Amino acid sequence: MGYSTVMRCRGTDLRTNNEAFLTMFKLHERLDQDCLLVGQFELCLLLISRDANYPWLILVPKREGITEIHQLNATDRQLLLDESCVLSQTMTELFAPDKLNIAALGNMVPQLHIHHIARYHSDPAWPNPIWGAASPDAYDPDMLSARCENLRQRLKNRGFR
Repeated sequence: MGYSTVMRCRGTDLRTNNEAFLTMFKLHERLDQDCLLVGQFELCLLLISRDANYPWLILVPKREGITEIHQLNATDRQLLLDESCVLSQTMTELFAPDKLNIAALGNMVPQLHIHHIARYHSDPAWPNPIWGAASPDAYDPDMLSARCENLRQRLKNRGFR
């Protein structure tokens, strides 16, 4: 488990330079199954949901055993906020949503992760929560690759690799 599925978003492979990191941190199997890796910030992995109904990105702090934001040390809490703000600003620039939903729920996946979902008045769930509102829609592989690359380019000078 861990990175078998997450590695498929073209252009990103953390295995090459981060073997020690990979043995210390395991991504929850549900996130591994439902998402693809875009890249990483200093603290967080950046994942994209496989559900193409919404521009939906997820930050996952690379800290083992953390389920709540308050469990992070003060430095990591500030880093999480900074990375979330960078991602939020980038998503607003790229997707021009009517509203950006940001939430750490953890009901299904206890590992701390923060959803960033671009919402539109025209999306299948508006104005309700997205969970269960529409069947997941798979990305076209070329569209997914382009979206990941566009995100990487927009984030590359903002602490992202």
